[in-house]
Amino acid sequence: MRGLKLLDRFKSAQVHAFSPPEASTGKTHVGASKAKLNSHLIKSFGSNSKPKSANSISVAEALLLLPYGLPATELLEPTIDAYLKPVDFVDTLADFYRRLESCKSQSQKSSLYVEQYSLLRGVGDPKLLRRCLRAARQHAVDVHSKVVLSAWLRFERREDEFVGVSSMDCGGHILECPKAALVYGYDPNLNCNRCQCGFDSSETINVPIFKENDCSLLEESDISFSIGDEEINCVRYRIAALSGPFNAMLYGSFKESKMINIDFSHNGISAEGMRAVEVYSRTGRLDSFGPKVLVELLSFANRFCCEEMKSACDAHLASFVGTVEDALVLIEYGLEETANLLVAFCLQVLLRGLPDSLYSPKVMKFLCSSKTRERLAMLGHASFLLYYFLSQVAMEESMIDNTTVMLLERLGECATERWQKALATHQLGCILLDRREFNDAQRCFEEAAKAGHVYSFAGIARAKHHQGQQYSAYKLMCSVISKDRPAGWMYQERSLYNIGKEKVQDLSSATELDPTLSFPYKFRAVVKAEEKQIMAAISEINKIIGFKLSPDSLELRAWFFIALEDYESALTDIRVILTLEPNYMMFHGKVRGDYLVELLSHRVQQLSQADCWMCLYERWSSVDDIGSLAIIHQMLENNPVNSLLRFRQSLLLLRLNCQKAAMRSLRLARNHSSSEHERLVYEGWILYDTGNREEALSRAEKSVSIQRSFEAYFLIAYALADSNLDSESSSHVIELLKEALKCPSDGLRKGQALNNLGSIYVDCSNLDLAAECYMNALDIKHTRAHQGLARVYHLKNQRKAAYDEMTKLIEKAQNNASAYEKRSEYCDREMAKNDLDMASELDPLRTYPYRYRAAVLMDDQKEHEAVEELTKAIAFRPDLQMLHLRAAFYDSMGDVFSAVQDCQAALALDPNHSDTLDLYKRARNSAINE
Repeated sequence: MRGLKLLDRFKSAQVHAFSPPEASTGKTHVGASKAKLNSHLIKSFGSNSKPKSANSISVAEALLLLPYGLPATELLEPTIDAYLKPVDFVDTLADFYRRLESCKSQSQKSSLYVEQYSLLRGVGDPKLLRRCLRAARQHAVDVHSKVVLSAWLRFERREDEFVGVSSMDCGGHILECPKAALVYGYDPNLNCNRCQCGFDSSETINVPIFKENDCSLLEESDISFSIGDEEINCVRYRIAALSGPFNAMLYGSFKESKMINIDFSHNGISAEGMRAVEVYSRTGRLDSFGPKVLVELLSFANRFCCEEMKSACDAHLASFVGTVEDALVLIEYGLEETANLLVAFCLQVLLRGLPDSLYSPKVMKFLCSSKTRERLAMLGHASFLLYYFLSQVAMEESMIDNTTVMLLERLGECATERWQKALATHQLGCILLDRREFNDAQRCFEEAAKAGHVYSFAGIARAKHHQGQQYSAYKLMCSVISKDRPAGWMYQERSLYNIGKEKVQDLSSATELDPTLSFPYKFRAVVKAEEKQIMAAISEINKIIGFKLSPDSLELRAWFFIALEDYESALTDIRVILTLEPNYMMFHGKVRGDYLVELLSHRVQQLSQADCWMCLYERWSSVDDIGSLAIIHQMLENNPVNSLLRFRQSLLLLRLNCQKAAMRSLRLARNHSSSEHERLVYEGWILYDTGNREEALSRAEKSVSIQRSFEAYFLIAYALADSNLDSESSSHVIELLKEALKCPSDGLRKGQALNNLGSIYVDCSNLDLAAECYMNALDIKHTRAHQGLARVYHLKNQRKAAYDEMTKLIEKAQNNASAYEKRSEYCDREMAKNDLDMASELDPLRTYPYRYRAAVLMDDQKEHEAVEELTKAIAFRPDLQMLHLRAAFYDSMGDVFSAVQDCQAALALDPNHSDTLDLYKRARNSAINE
């Protein structure tokens, strides 16, 4: 199971392999081959067209679905996260913002934003991370940084998943444009708008074009150069104009100045090359020559210091780079002849081909080589930034591959600042730990710790533990806990080296300090499973699944369901796992998830496509997002190119905060579109979700011009409603939603449209019309409309009705943390506190309950308790609103230093947050005046 690793003595060649002890000998069982396992399973289920009753299933037969048994507590351990994890995140963010404020150099600002990216990796917000990369690209000055960052931005968007899109296409995003990346300098007007270059990969480089002088064609040659048996006639003053050395040779005190024929046979150029030199000397053009001649001219220009001709050769050669193979060949010439533009463009082709180019042995041999790093460094093309990007891609593809190790070694060689050294050595330590090279892993973690990264002590302890030094690991973690501000991960790590009640207490402390850590829930669940309390185990793992969906947690729950012989629930979880990660391997990488789906399908009732639609409707209505995803996965098995289903899938994934998987589904919807108008709508949603609102509106409007459709109107209305609406704009959005409702669609989406329409009516104070919309939505089982109707009752001063309406939602919804939170607005303080406590228990990532409780404490003049309420949440959820509120509390308490620090941390997350900017100015002025 991913996210849970096993002790060394139980590992096979696969990193996460699990082999339980044999019952008879107590030795580890090497496990049957996959083919043998499949054979057993086929024999068991192949002949069963109908599921057996629970009573008719033999124990042996049931165990075939758990061929590797259930996980055992003594074999479980959490992963060491391969990113920076500051102990005091707020202080680190505040320090970053202070340095950014005082930074005058644009290139240094670009580097600071890359550092911010590394700091925010642990927050797990893709939009924050993308904003960091965009800011880094926007402030980049040198071509090398622009090339790397534009390729990184493109990689993060995975635009290569679009059908018919080349890796070298601009895509209209100016910060990702490969052509714009090759221009040196900082453009203060550069922004995130659409690029207007109309970029085409065949027109990559702006090749200098000079007007040919007709008179030059009539000039008589007055000098010739002999190469072998051939003579190349030239115009003396034009050859002399190519460079200072030529001018000195032909017009200076050298003997050649008196000669009309010069032997050039030993100057490393062919007759064909010299003819090209002659043509360039007269016309300033090279567009009629191929790569072979241009490479020769490049070398010649270098030897004789012909700078203009060298630049022209550089540009022309770059224009010939069309494939990765071309890039690998020509980058060698570029490095040899210091052709900066050619090297930059070849590097750009290699980077924009990621991750596919990662699987080319030639590409990886080139990029991973220490010698290559040294050669690139001579031209300013080897940097921490380059190898940071490459290593992140490699780690995403494989955590144990040799390529990953070599790239991280190059990353360490490029590291100059403390945070860079900490990151490079910590990540290499994580890789070596996964590769079971514990001694080397410990050394890397120790280097990271010396660079100030406290979290790397967890890596040191883990490496010691795997080398049999458990007590040493325990003492180390005790030391970390006593010296630094306690954090959840510290207690989680120490729990591995503890036993009995102390182990349980450490895990409880870990959850209390950071309820988002998955391992403690998983461990407690496995403990209950070992005690034969499978239902209790499921209840425990449900706690983390309820607010943090991950394949490894779902897999663990699926194991428990199989143990209970609840195959339908197990199948549901496995389908959702495959929705998140289509190639997921179950049983610690032993069995393909989709194969297990096939086997389990024989144990549950088979549904027709019509039955599936009915089930989807019911689960969507009960706000069972996980169940809805499973049904859609089942429907897509029969119709994998159904764009409508892919789109529904993306909506559910976004609701579950699985943004990467959601965008993959949305792109598949776009790629499988059966018509132009449908494709435009899905492209519009992609653009909207990636922050390109105007372009999204343009696509939707174009779609409507081709054919009216529910989704096109809905997208236009949704995008327009995303801004502050005046009365005229609100009327327009209302009309758009009405038009959408006139178009064919299903109840799932019409319910959403009615819900949105009700919200607009509420904003316009048309409460009766809003109530009508919400009731119509409820009639077609759009359960979330209860929340809108409650809001209407509240605005009509009918608090009891509002409370009752939210109670109905709580009773119907499977995922109801937000419903408890919303219901708290419609009751007295004590009941509100109970609802918000329940909301926090169900989903500790929701920030409103903490802010509400803190505000209540502040109203009761319990200032320190109010601050502490926010502080405990900020420790694991550094949220902008909570930081702003705590800063305001500190300001009112007269602690201006803490107020300033919180403001700086908040502005590091959102530099344009106006309320925080105002508070920051006031607090800073107060601090100066003290």
